[in-house]
Amino acid sequence: MTLAHLILLLLYLHLSSSRSTPASGPPQEDLVEQKCLLQKYTHRSCNKVFCQPWQRCIEGTCLCKLPYQCPKAGTPVCATNGRSYPTYCHQKSFECLHPEIKFLNNGTCTTEGKFNVSLIYGNTDTEGIVQVKLVNQDEQMFICKNSWSMTEANVACLDLGFPQGVRDIQGRFNIPLNLRINDTECLHVRCRGVETSLAECTFTRRRTKTPHGLAGVVCYTQHEDFPTSQSFQCVNGKHIPQEKACDGVNDCGDQSDELCCKGCRGTAFLCKSGVCIPNKYKCNGEVDCITGDDESGCEEDRQRKIHKGLARSDQGEETEIETEETEMLTPDMDTERKRIKSLLPKLSCGVKRNTHTRRKRVIGGKPAEVGDYPWQVAIKDGTRINCGGIYIGGCWILTAAHCVRASKYRNYQIWTALLDWLKPNSQLAVQGVSRVIVHENYNGATYQNDIALIEMRKPPGKKECELPHSIPACVPWSPYLFQPNDRCIISGWGREKDNQKVYSLRWGEVNLIGNCSEFYPGRYYEKEMQCAGTSDGSIDACKGDSGGPLVCKDVNNVTYVWGIVSWGENCGQPEFPGVYTRVANYFDWISYHVGRPLVSQHNV
Repeated sequence: MTLAHLILLLLYLHLSSSRSTPASGPPQEDLVEQKCLLQKYTHRSCNKVFCQPWQRCIEGTCLCKLPYQCPKAGTPVCATNGRSYPTYCHQKSFECLHPEIKFLNNGTCTTEGKFNVSLIYGNTDTEGIVQVKLVNQDEQMFICKNSWSMTEANVACLDLGFPQGVRDIQGRFNIPLNLRINDTECLHVRCRGVETSLAECTFTRRRTKTPHGLAGVVCYTQHEDFPTSQSFQCVNGKHIPQEKACDGVNDCGDQSDELCCKGCRGTAFLCKSGVCIPNKYKCNGEVDCITGDDESGCEEDRQRKIHKGLARSDQGEETEIETEETEMLTPDMDTERKRIKSLLPKLSCGVKRNTHTRRKRVIGGKPAEVGDYPWQVAIKDGTRINCGGIYIGGCWILTAAHCVRASKYRNYQIWTALLDWLKPNSQLAVQGVSRVIVHENYNGATYQNDIALIEMRKPPGKKECELPHSIPACVPWSPYLFQPNDRCIISGWGREKDNQKVYSLRWGEVNLIGNCSEFYPGRYYEKEMQCAGTSDGSIDACKGDSGGPLVCKDVNNVTYVWGIVSWGENCGQPEFPGVYTRVANYFDWISYHVGRPLVSQHNV
């Protein structure tokens, strides 16, 4: 080995072991949540993202939905197998089950040429200038460089048979010097990123004299990869530069570089669930964050954009805009996707009449009023009311396992719209119970899986339970809908600090607390439990509140039952927060027993 080779080797080893910050952005540790990365979230992880209309969320993963579960109304489409489907959703459902059956065109199937994408002028078959042949066009056409991004390039590489998507959209291509390419005639393309073929993207032609340059791509192949200490490893095995994680761009192709973020680079928008999305998705009329915060405060945002545009006009600034003519060459299937999404069943849950905000306490405070907590119920056992419950729709009540026994179901009554034990209000309704389902893994010693379902008895001759003064709370499907320090509400008829009985329904605001192991070492199970309280312990659940709700409201004022009052020590004392059953952990268990359509607010 020569001295020069030795110096290069030592330099490489030094760089490989270095943890210095890349010049193009902060290190991965600054923005990426390492604990979250262990979950290996991708674009199919419905704990972090919404499933598409042709999928449904099962145990945290977006799986294929059977075609007959798609909305009937829609635009007919044709697939590569020559078969017509009643809607885009139907075709995508079939493709999900049979990946070779891809979208071909909007409308009926014809004998005309099929969509085709290819690469030319590359050094290998993994790279080149992108050529497409549209279904209704005779010639091969190029794509304009200024409409080409990682989103479109990932779809193109996937279409070409490279499952890990794109490596780069820049490359050195062997374009013949004598070849005359009129790049004012290239096509513009726009993809969402959920497509599996460029045929699903929207192609337009804009008549302009301004040159565009042509789009090229280098697709990713694992055997050419050379990971370094400064690379981010995607769930699909692909390596990208660390500085490309958490920038709102799906560089991985499976979105795993954008799903575990503590912050976002550049102008990307950070969802409360730790997901970075492109800033253009904010206030675009579609909820992209599972927490809904990308569509919050949008009226003010639109007004700001209008004023900004007016100010620009007043200053007389003008830019050359391609307004001569825009020809739509393919249908906008992203609009069709959004339309199909709007046709999916919607639940009526978690939204009640407006009430003024007051700060009250479960321990101490004044009684609530009718309609304040329409999901709150009382469970009467013989002559006593020792537990609460949460109405989640239909004939179903959610409560704590330690509150009930399956064999004693005849002893229980469900009191809805109750305010005061001693002075029953006129809205009070009493329901019988037909069965009790206690979680099969409930542990009475550790309070793990402290959750149960109560099915109320239907009135004679009725198919459903009728609770005129009750509104169901929504059941959360993702553990990322709410975060530590979010403010939520507890309610119930629990006792005071001095063990004094309480007869009126009371409520109080508490903050969600992260890992509670410091308060309850060896007894707190983070996946199954949630802590909540206040720094001074002044607001807390207590004996008699068990089984009742810890509810949290999202940015769109929809209320979710985030926790069930389970256990705790020293009611109302600092450093002894209440412990609640984490309901999101049991979404599949709940939906299995009550039926998915009853509780699937999203990801049906």
